[in-house]
Amino acid sequence: MAAAAPRIFVSHLSGIAVFDPSGDQVGRVRDLVAILRVGRRPPRLLGLVVELSTRRRIFLPMTRVTGIQSGQVITTGVLNVRRFEQRPTERLVLGELLDRRVTLVETGEPSTGKQSETVTVLDVSIQQLPARRDWEIDRVFVRKGRAGGAFRRAKGETLTVEWSAVTGFSLEEHGQGAENLLATFEQLRPADLANVLHHLSAKRRAEVAAALDDDRLADVLEELPEDDQIEILGKLKEERAADVLEAMDPDDAADLLGELPEEDKERLLALMRPDDAADVRRLMAYEERTAGGLMTTEPIVLRPDATVADALARVRNPDLSPALAAQVYVCRPPDETPTGKYLGTVHFQRLLRDPPYTLVGSMIDDDLQPLDPEAVLPVVAGFFATYDMVAAPVVDESGSLLGAVTVDDVLDHMLPEDWREKEFHLDRQDQQDLQHDLHDRQDRQDRQDQEAAGHTAAEGAADGS
Repeated sequence: MAAAAPRIFVSHLSGIAVFDPSGDQVGRVRDLVAILRVGRRPPRLLGLVVELSTRRRIFLPMTRVTGIQSGQVITTGVLNVRRFEQRPTERLVLGELLDRRVTLVETGEPSTGKQSETVTVLDVSIQQLPARRDWEIDRVFVRKGRAGGAFRRAKGETLTVEWSAVTGFSLEEHGQGAENLLATFEQLRPADLANVLHHLSAKRRAEVAAALDDDRLADVLEELPEDDQIEILGKLKEERAADVLEAMDPDDAADLLGELPEEDKERLLALMRPDDAADVRRLMAYEERTAGGLMTTEPIVLRPDATVADALARVRNPDLSPALAAQVYVCRPPDETPTGKYLGTVHFQRLLRDPPYTLVGSMIDDDLQPLDPEAVLPVVAGFFATYDMVAAPVVDESGSLLGAVTVDDVLDHMLPEDWREKEFHLDRQDQQDLQHDLHDRQDRQDRQDQEAAGHTAAEGAADGS
């Protein structure tokens, strides 16, 4: 049985150094960002607030943290240096959760049942979930008795309890607007959450979109109809919109930007990181319904001297779609699109059959001709159907690998334009339950908005009289 991930108390993280993979310090941890959930479910840890040497505070997602050990945080080295701005659904762990007075529910004598007691939160612990990169706040370190004043040391019994043993943190069941909706639908796949968003009012859709983190919103945008994508992107602040576009697959970002007015498109591209913007611009140079317009610029590319073990390590990346992880593309250096000389493909099944030390250059499949970037959609679809492919390389006339087309993008462009609006993502009963819940929550929120408007009008009339 695999060992449980170590538990880390957040007070030990305050001020510790953050390093890139090369060992260079990039900053220090100043806080942690979490999102609360309905009921007593443990909060999910979104990332860290890191202060750079320039004193600017930025957000570092937990997906870019590769290790927390020996008083230091190790990152992937990819940082977004835009200034951190807290969003409505986010909570600062050190700044907002510690030193808070909450209620501890304990089991008393059989005759009395559960008893409650007010306690002070001294610390909370975080732990990485097994076989996933998600982190949760799982335990709370509390002190019983009255809180200590500025010149008096608080006394009382201290103990560590499960998050579920404490109330006063979690979202309330009603009146939380977008926060409550997010918590309710957190477990949905992006396609199913997109389906829910599509049926919300424009006001509520904008609220939920604004509260989603960048990666989640990017995944959901990719599954929404075009009109909804444009509407949501247009209501975000431009810097936030650029962050979300960076988090999207380059081909999806290119399709979305292609629907915007030229002025808006250029302004957003200028705000994106240069490398991400360059990938998107390259895709936008091709017609949408061609291999060049369909492809992603981020397939798995390896050099001939890479081993099977190297290839499998890349395939295991949980951020890759199943289609992209189905094969790797072997190129002579440089091993990045669009410059590497394409040699051939190694399929995932072949990687499983050979020893880990085998070089991928000795096992490439070069029998099939790669796709030309100008190949039109029917030709691309015919290629996939003829050879039972889930992904295929796109290579230019000089032999350089430009990217890869995946079967999901081919289907996306062959289905009717309104296919995303058809409610077939969930099974019928689950969908009905979600829609009923959604409508109930919308009706409740609308009534609250109307009551608030009525109170405001009444107060205005009273002031006028």
